[in-house]
Amino acid sequence: MATSSLRYLRGLNTARIILWSYLLWYLWVVVRYFDASPSLWLNSLGISAIIGTGLYLSTSFAGATRTRLEPWQVLRLYLMPLCVSSFAALIKGKGFVLIFHPTLRDNAFGFAMIGGFVAVVLLARGRARPEASDLVRMAHDCPRAQARD
Repeated sequence: MATSSLRYLRGLNTARIILWSYLLWYLWVVVRYFDASPSLWLNSLGISAIIGTGLYLSTSFAGATRTRLEPWQVLRLYLMPLCVSSFAALIKGKGFVLIFHPTLRDNAFGFAMIGGFVAVVLLARGRARPEASDLVRMAHDCPRAQARD
């Protein structure tokens, strides 16, 4: 189990790290502001079924040939509308700005969870920090940076 988990973490690309980060932020909001109202969750499931089916049809059957999606891709097409609609219902009237909690403490905890996850991925890859990106190298090579050096 541990070996397959490490292999999975090592293989995560940037897009999947971002998707996992979205899920962590969503789960923090659900834990913090949970509402057991059946109507909230039934409405979210209904929206998920309608929008998820539309997304599935638009990605699998919209072109001249059918595009085969992996099971996890299909799950995400239905999971995202569920998360978005329940997120919106849970934060309504709670003082959120866009997706951010009304308190610095809650935002810090959410970002710490995501940072911890990214750190685990980097450790699984066998390095403590990411390699310098092209953007960092470009910034260092710009004329203003060279003038300061």
